[in-house]
Amino acid sequence: MRLMVNHQTHYSYSEEASNSIQYIKMMPFNNSHQNVKSWDISVPGEMQMKRDAFNNIWITSSQRFAYQQMTIMAQGIVELNLTSENGLDDQMNPYLFMQPTPSTLCNPEMKEFAHRYVPVVSRENLMHLAAAILERIPYISYTTNVNTTAVDAFEHQQGVCQDHSHVFIAMCKSLGLAARYVSGYLFVPNTSHLASHAWAEVFLNDLWYCFDISNQLFTPSSHIYVAVGRDYWDVAPVRGMREKGGLETMHSIVQVLAC
Repeated sequence: MRLMVNHQTHYSYSEEASNSIQYIKMMPFNNSHQNVKSWDISVPGEMQMKRDAFNNIWITSSQRFAYQQMTIMAQGIVELNLTSENGLDDQMNPYLFMQPTPSTLCNPEMKEFAHRYVPVVSRENLMHLAAAILERIPYISYTTNVNTTAVDAFEHQQGVCQDHSHVFIAMCKSLGLAARYVSGYLFVPNTSHLASHAWAEVFLNDLWYCFDISNQLFTPSSHIYVAVGRDYWDVAPVRGMREKGGLETMHSIVQVLAC
């Protein structure tokens, strides 16, 4: 299946900004699950490309001029391997993803919740945990932000795909399992406008398995991988800093279409 992605992020500032730098992770990579046929990143300024500690493609863009608006646009075509049932088959040490992060910590209630649904570690029981998390934390847009932690989302009982992934990863770590955060895109037939997506992978029986909590999907047949990390902050599509600029307003549009 071939998918066309158009991802635009528009920034506006109340005052002139200058001397800014953007760290961009919006470029999918070739692997056993997907073949990137074409991809282009458009952003003003000087660009450099490198790999981060998790082997994600990392673009650094510097703007040394004054501006009040900026657009970062990523677009391309990716072909998915529909026979792929597991997560990514990479050579990274799974223990890298056992490291605690502020976004993926567990409180005692969360640990009890995880053990209640996973008395014995198995993929089937982890699916039961995934269903229980979605029931506990229904998907409600604009109720959390990038700073919301797993504990926050669990206590407030609402969130989005980022929160579902953080909570699931936190609970898996409490069970002694390596789990990681994945950013990318999700294709849903008959739906053209979708936000960029996040899901989790768990290392079990020497394989990574997909757990898309928000959609209760457990194979990556509709997912485009962009980056993997311990949490959102390792894979954030755009992070940066600037001089001046006043108040920032951001608007993002994502289209994922079959082609």
